[in-house]
Amino acid sequence: MTLKHIIVGLCLAGSTAVSAQNSWEEVEIKPVALNGNVHVIYGAGGNIGVSAGGDGVFIIDDQFAPLTERLKTAIAGISDKPIRFVINTHFHFDHTGGNENLGSAGAVIVAHDNVRQRLTAGSFIKAFNVTTEPKVGPALPVVTFNDQMSLHLNGEDARIIHLPNAHTNSDSIVHFRTSNVIHMGDTFFNGRFPFIDVPNGGTIGGVIKMAELAISAADEQTVVIPGHGQVTDLAGLQAYHDMLVAARDVVAAKKGEGLSLEELVALKPLADVHPEWQQASTDGVDLFVSTIYESL
Repeated sequence: MTLKHIIVGLCLAGSTAVSAQNSWEEVEIKPVALNGNVHVIYGAGGNIGVSAGGDGVFIIDDQFAPLTERLKTAIAGISDKPIRFVINTHFHFDHTGGNENLGSAGAVIVAHDNVRQRLTAGSFIKAFNVTTEPKVGPALPVVTFNDQMSLHLNGEDARIIHLPNAHTNSDSIVHFRTSNVIHMGDTFFNGRFPFIDVPNGGTIGGVIKMAELAISAADEQTVVIPGHGQVTDLAGLQAYHDMLVAARDVVAAKKGEGLSLEELVALKPLADVHPEWQQASTDGVDLFVSTIYESL
């Protein structure tokens, strides 16, 4: 993992966890118990969901390869059972970077068809000018699906649901129906404007639809795990959805007036839209405006 990849991963995460430190060993790996047998692990990449019980362990996403051993140690503190399955919510490297390590250790990697396709072919993230080399062997999902599938382990009915063209063209959310937890992957960035990878199939409309799908499945007791940011609830997810809709409508109206992307960005059209979601970095806000504009 190069320094460039680390920095881009942090851009995707909206975090300074690694850039302010000298080594992977200094990244804080923080497991937190949620509902039922589900935990979340915070680290330097996408938030990891963990289901632990008598049938073993399955996790959602696996962050970066240099963190695998420390993540395994954290998971061992939750359960002494082996990691049997890894679900990739999408193909970005801050969510799939541990695939090869865990796949080599015997875990079965599960993902949407497009995750395997993107990992096999390699990918380019235009917004950050970063190329990811093609993956082979144990880094690749060996079980794929095209719409929905379930894992029936640890007393859970964990439903994995894909919607096209959200954060990318490969996104899934995972609904733990028994524990009442929803892992959103990168279709939900809590507390900041999201990154939508338009050249790799992402659209603002798809992100909104994914939020609406999760809202329809949630209730007041549901715990919602975002791809990045702190765990929240139905109200937090609803606030995110409302921000997305407001931002889309503002940009769509300006685009409809004939403004170019450059003109629109210069106007700072989201300055008064949910100011609590504004990022410290102007570039991050401008990127969000650009991705909305390009995906409409």
